[in-house]
Formats: sequence, C-alpha cells, structure tokens
Amino acid sequence: MLDALVVAGQTTDRELVAIVDAEPSYVMAVIARLRDLALAWDSPEGLRPLSVVSDAMIGGPEAGVSGLRPRSASPRPADEIVAILDTLPEKARALLDHVVAEGGTAQSGSARIGLSPEDAETPAELLIAHRLLLPGGSLLPGLLVVPGEVGLALRGGRTTTEPVDVAPRVASEERSPRLAVSAALGAATEFVRRTELLLDGWGTRPAAALRTTGLGVRELRATAAQLQVGEGEAALIIEVAHEAGLIGTRADADGNAVWVPTVEFDHWRELPTAERWTALARAWLGSPRLPSLVGERGPDQKPWNALTPELSAAGMPEAKTMALGVLAELPNGHGLAAGTGRPSLVARIAYDRPRRPRTRPDLVAWAVAEAAVLGLTGADALASYARVLLDGDDPTPTLADLLPPPVDHVLLQADLTAVAPGPLEPDLARRLQQVADVDSHGAATVYRFTADSVRRALDAGWTAAELHAFVLAASRTPVPQPLSYLIDDVVRSFGRLRVGVASSFVRSEDEAALAALVNHPKAGALGLQRIAPTVLVSTVSIDILLPRLRELGVAPVVEGPDGVVRVGAPESLRARTPRTREVADAARAAARQSAQVAAAVSTLREGDEAARSRPASASMAGGGVLSALRDAIERRGAVLIGFTDNQGVVSERTVCPLVVEGGQLTARDADAEADDLDAERRYAVHRISRVVPVGS
Repeated sequence: MLDALVVAGQTTDRELVAIVDAEPSYVMAVIARLRDLALAWDSPEGLRPLSVVSDAMIGGPEAGVSGLRPRSASPRPADEIVAILDTLPEKARALLDHVVAEGGTAQSGSARIGLSPEDAETPAELLIAHRLLLPGGSLLPGLLVVPGEVGLALRGGRTTTEPVDVAPRVASEERSPRLAVSAALGAATEFVRRTELLLDGWGTRPAAALRTTGLGVRELRATAAQLQVGEGEAALIIEVAHEAGLIGTRADADGNAVWVPTVEFDHWRELPTAERWTALARAWLGSPRLPSLVGERGPDQKPWNALTPELSAAGMPEAKTMALGVLAELPNGHGLAAGTGRPSLVARIAYDRPRRPRTRPDLVAWAVAEAAVLGLTGADALASYARVLLDGDDPTPTLADLLPPPVDHVLLQADLTAVAPGPLEPDLARRLQQVADVDSHGAATVYRFTADSVRRALDAGWTAAELHAFVLAASRTPVPQPLSYLIDDVVRSFGRLRVGVASSFVRSEDEAALAALVNHPKAGALGLQRIAPTVLVSTVSIDILLPRLRELGVAPVVEGPDGVVRVGAPESLRARTPRTREVADAARAAARQSAQVAAAVSTLREGDEAARSRPASASMAGGGVLSALRDAIERRGAVLIGFTDNQGVVSERTVCPLVVEGGQLTARDADAEADDLDAERRYAVHRISRVVPVGS
C-alpha cells in the first residue's frame, strides 16, 4: 500500500483503491494506519507520502516493492500512454517490459536523447522519444527510468499483480506425530552428542586456526571425518559451539593459535541432555552466522572458511525466527509439503517483510535446513519444545519429558560389539567412547571394540584391570570371551617400545659413580634418569649440564656421536667486521621497509581483532567510517577509501558506495564505465581505515 502511494505521488483515497488489488475496506484501513504513523499526509492536492519515505523505498537503482517508479513531474493521462503502447514495435515493447521487470531502470548506453519518434533509430531511442523512458537526473545519473504512470499503464492501472490483503498460503501436508517427534528428538540428541565429541577431540588434538582466526579447509575435513558427517553439518556444529561459548582460541607450545574447548565446556558437559541442547539452540537462534556458506566462494573467489569473522548477516536471526514462526502457524500434525513447502514459506515471509534483501530466500532455506539438523523440526514439522523456545520460555522441561530416560548399561555381544538400548548416562557414554568406536546410530547405538580403540584407552591411562572391570560393570550380559582375549592381547603388546625426551646423556663404566650422581642432593634440577647400569639421560641441554656437573665436583668430558672424546682448545671469539657505508645504507633501507610492513600487518591485525571482539550482529553499528559510507550512499557521491588487503598492503581507491550489509561494503569503481558489470567490488568494513568525500 505504501509503495502504491509512492508510485502515485499524490492521489485520493478512491484513486488508491483503484490502483491496488485489495478490498476497499482493507485499503481504507491501511490509509488510516499510514496517516497515524505520519507516513502519509493530506496536502491540498491530495494524499501524499512523506518525502523521506519515497527516498527510503525508492532511493537508488533498486525499485520499491512493486518494481515501479514514482510518477514523473508532468504525468500524461493513462489513455494517452495506452495508445502509445499499442503502436510500439515488438522489439521496443519487449525492451520496455524487460526494464520494468528488472526494477524500472536501465543504462542509457549510446542511445540519443531529445529525438522525435520519427528520428529514433533504435528501440531504446524510440522509448525515450515517446517519454516512456526518462533520464534519471541527479538522483540516478547515467540511468533511464520508467515513470510511474507508464508502469501503471503496463500493469493495467494497478501496482500489484496479486491481492495484497491475502497472505500467501504455506503449502503443508499431514505428518505422523510420532514420526515427527522421533525425527526431531533423534536429531537433537545427535547434535548434542556430536558437539561433545567435537570438543573432546579438540581438547586433546587442537585444530589449527588461520591467521584470520578461521578454520582451514583441511581441519574442517578432518573434523567432518571424526564426527562422521558432511562438511556442511560439521561447519554448523562448530559454529553453534562457538556461539555458545564452548570454543575459543589459545596459543600452542609453538606460539601458534589453535581452537580448543573453553572452561565453559567442562560445565556444559555435566548438564543433562535437555539443558545442553537448550544452550546450543538458543545460541543458534540468535546467531547471525552463515555456516551454510562454508565451502562456497566469496566475491574474491576465495572459499569461505568456518569461524571467519566476515561470515555473518544481520538478517539471519530474523530469518530463523520468522521461518520457525510460520511453521508454528501450521495446523497441528502438519509439516511443509514436499517440493512446494519451502518456496511457499519464502513467499509468505516475503509478504510479511517485503523490503528485506535479495538474499532472503537463501537465508530462509538455510534456517529451515539448520533447524532440522539441530532437532527444532522433524519431518519439516515444528517440535513442541521448539514452540516453547520461540515464545521466549525455557524448553528444557518440555524436551526432558519427551526424551527417554538415560540407561546405565549396555548389552555386550560375541562379535565384539556393545548395544546401548537407549541414550546412555553422560559419564558412561564418555567412558565407553574411550574404549570403543560408534558403529551405528539409531534407537539403539552400537559400539564396536577394536584393537585400536582398546589401545586408545591404554594411551589415556587405563590399565588392563580397569578395562576388564569396566566392561563387566557396564554390561547386563556376561562379558564374551573374545572381548576378554582382545583386551589381554592389546595389553601384552602395549608399551614394548618406549619413547621419552632427553637432551643429553652421561655415560661411565663406574656404576657406583653414576649412582652417587643420581642421588646427589643438588642434582634434582638436572632431570637425571638411569636407563642402563652405565648410562644416565638428562632433560637439560649439554651446555647447561657440563658446568652444573663440574659444580658438583665431577670432571666430565664431551663424547661425540662416534664415541670419541672431544678435548681441545675453546673456540676463539670474534667481533663482527665493520660494514662499509654502502652495506650500512642498504641495511637501513631494508630495516625501514621491514618496519613499514610490520606496521601495516600490525594495523591489519588490530582491525581484525577489533572486528572479532565485538558481536557479529553489532559489527556494522557506529563508527566514523560507517557514518561516512552511509552519507556517501545517501548522496550518491564518490569517496576515497583507504583499506588494508589480506597481505597487509595499505591502498587507496576512489569508489561510489552502493550498500553496507553484513560487515561488507559493496561499491563501484568511480573510474569504471557505466556498463562495466565487473566494476563492483566488496570490502570488509573493518579493514577500511578512512573515508574522504571526493572534492572535500
């Protein structure tokens, strides 16, 4: 309705009823609402929209909801326009229909302006001559615009192609309640289990972080193999765990950043399954992250990585809430219809939020797919506990009532498998996963004992007695003989070879002297260990060990790799030869260049760290850079931006900003040709250091 008022420019209530396909009572009620909101006002000439409303809805190359533009300053009668349309050649009419379908604007190209219809040589020139296409003026320089009166004539006098007072129906079909609940519960428990499995694995074998703090492709593939899921689902699990505060970065022994579980994970894993799922679901529902894009290529043709700061969209939380809200409106026992359900869901949300970006269909599709993986839906029907979550209440009690009670036992089989007849108690499940591998999932999870799984338990500190006692206590059936034999066989071969760390050794034929040295009260800091009657090893390096041994009153000598004693004069010390002036100048130039590179890299990392430290949903809020960019977008002007690329190089470029969304600036090169489709570029906002209006 507001779009129709903008297209009409100024009109009467009766005329607005005529150009909108809706019941008159509906139109009058909406007009009253627009007046109450001060979005429309009554001028002496008729009902008009507030000027800023027109700018907001049709302020650039993008048209309004209908795709039509406002009327021109001197609109012609509708019957005159229809008469011209009826005389247009086929190519000219096809071109005009195409321009309207694409938003009502077109590049002027080489078409001449100011000709009479008789002098026009091309379809575009003929449309311009008949004033069916008008220059865009200062608001749309270089563009041609279809005025609103022409768009209305092409639509038969209406701005709408479908009734606006009837919301599109979401295609649904009946679902078995038992099937839907079972699918949702199964997905919810699996998501919790795989999240714990992921973090347990990263707790012992951290995943390397990229310089941009993201997760590399190789690490994602390894994680997907560990969790036995596809890379897309693995990315979703990782992103949700991070949003829930269960994953963070730290430096490893070499000073490199790695992804590891946080302290919060230790508390989370002790909670009941329902509470653990609630924490994950709430994190997902409010997250702007786009894990479904992981693996796809961005505007720079580089693949998106999981946990990359830029991989977010401010509209994603709303897309999730609205998609699940529409599912909640379906009749009980109904889910989305196969094939037509999801497109109709997108159409319904487009009806409720017609001004949302072009990416909305993707956001809604991703939201529905991710909700199924988390267990919010089953068979495309919303679960009852998900309805509670959408209402802002705690879904834990509802989910806990639906989950089967955890069992405290398994059933051991003669084929080296253990069957869990239901969800296991958390402690039992964790211990069983240390000594056996998951063979299959379902209503009953099957675990398989192998030589590798038993060896994994021994590596974790289990003893043979503890392994035998565990399988005996955990099983309701007798322990099969093959399992006992497997444990004993692995234990016998375990530890035949031993590996340790030693930086130096001490060897002597005098065993008593070595014994006295090991037991010396001042030798504790040397890390001495006797590995043979005549050999000691030490954890300290030889350059520290030699003087310390001499302080203890012994006279050691150095033995070479060939067993020969190395005795000789100490190596002479020398000072560095003075450099020539030319060498010194070159060194200083290299030092300055290195300092410049270091400063650029430092600036880049500070920007990345600042972007990571603030919430993704707030990454586009505030700041002088954003204010300057938005001001340039509003005035459709060019600006000079300074930005830092991925290699730390600071560059400047003159661009025309188009839109700021998802932490990214989309801009057109100011020097590019108007019809150059490759002139649009994207820049991460947090990498832009300054914005200067051109000419200021």
